[in-house]
Formats: sequence, structure tokens, C-alpha cells
Amino acid sequence: MKPIRTTAKPVSWLMAILMMVIAAPCPTVFAAMVTAETILDADRVADARAYVDAVLSREEVTSALTAQGIDVREAMLRTRALSDAEILSLADRMEHLPAGGGAFETVLVVGLIVFLVLLFTDIAGATDIFPFVRK
Repeated sequence: MKPIRTTAKPVSWLMAILMMVIAAPCPTVFAAMVTAETILDADRVADARAYVDAVLSREEVTSALTAQGIDVREAMLRTRALSDAEILSLADRMEHLPAGGGAFETVLVVGLIVFLVLLFTDIAGATDIFPFVRK
């Protein structure tokens, strides 16, 4: 029995040290419920990340970023580091912002508003601009 103990004692110390070395770097694991919203948002997040990457890789966007002094690769790395909620918000804002230009549409809308105001004042009898309006 004594030879077994003399052999087992160093082996048990070695095993105890080995177990501590193996278990020490393992972080504590916390279990939590995964909501249905998290599962459903996973596809939306992937689509939003792909949309933002596609927008940032367009030539006119890269040239505009470069003109502003922003490195395109760094901008892409920063967008990839965004959280899920942030990337969803960014993609939503990018989809709803006007895409520049719009001068023709603005002139058209202003012209239509002026025409309607003059038409209503002509119908009311305050002006006499349009001959097709009956008094």
C-alpha cells in the first residue's frame, strides 16, 4: 500500500496543478433565455451589414469619403465594429435619407404650390389670373 501512495502523491499533485491551469483561463458562463426577437433580428442585422458595406463600397461614396479625408478601409472597419442595434439604426437612416440632387423636384413642387395658391385665390375672387375659372 505504501508504494502506491508514494507513486500516487506526486501524480495527484501534478493532476491538481494541471486541472487548475486548464480551468483558470475559462471565463464564467452565464445562461440566458434567447428571445424570439433576437432570432428574428439576426437576419435583419446581416442584411443591414451587407447594405452598409455595399453603400460604402460604391465608387461615388468612396470618392466623397476620400475628399473629406476619411480612409475608406477605416470607415468599413468601424461600421463592422458597430453593435446590432447601431447597424440597424444606421442602415435605416441611410435608406431614408435623400440621395442628393432634387433641384428639379423642388422647382416642380414649388411651381405646383404657387399654381394651386393662385388657382384658389382666383376661385375665391381675389385675383383674376386664369381665364378658365368661372366667377
